[in-house]
Amino acid sequence: MKAIQRRTKNVLNFSLPVLLIFSIIYIMKLILASLVASAAAFAPSQVAQTTTALNAFDAELGVQPPLGFYDPLGMLDDASQDQFDRLRYVEIKHGRIAQLAFLGNIITRAGLRLPGDIDFSGTSFDSVPNGWAAVQAIPDKGLLQMLFFVGWLELLVMKDITGGEFIGDFRNNYIDFGWDTFDEETKLQKRAIELNNGRAAMFGILGLMMHEQLGGSIPIVGAM
Repeated sequence: MKAIQRRTKNVLNFSLPVLLIFSIIYIMKLILASLVASAAAFAPSQVAQTTTALNAFDAELGVQPPLGFYDPLGMLDDASQDQFDRLRYVEIKHGRIAQLAFLGNIITRAGLRLPGDIDFSGTSFDSVPNGWAAVQAIPDKGLLQMLFFVGWLELLVMKDITGGEFIGDFRNNYIDFGWDTFDEETKLQKRAIELNNGRAAMFGILGLMMHEQLGGSIPIVGAM
């Protein structure tokens, strides 16, 4: 009887940590899945979808390993090509904005600031805090100027006027940075890199904003 009890105790001592580890792994997978679902609603990946959506968009840019086709909200169910193009346009634009936001956040936290003052009253760029706190420190007229500048870019500048080569092509026969010298495979690769970097930047700037509210510090970034 004592031998059976010892064996049972040994089995429990071994199995409980194993169960705990597998439980933690399972919970982490659930958290990761929920994060991917919330931040990559426009990013195709492998989830059961209608045959129409799979057949129509599983060869689009961004459908690549390890995710593949991903549309957890069903936004592409019975969607037309125009609807997909609109979602892709929004994803690319948000990705570009997020890349600028993340880079700007990192640069200012590293101590690199513009010289001089931000207004005529003597508010220096160095005195403006990092992150979201800068919004409260910048004078109201300065915020209005930035708002109008962004609106001007959105309405008049960042537009596909001449009919671009692909969605998000805003060159308008003006600047190409050597784009026309690339072959089609290289062009597709570079577009995929931009799309993936934009998706990563959306995760990155969201993470920085959350950590800024939580406080503490982050390696490389520093104190939040």
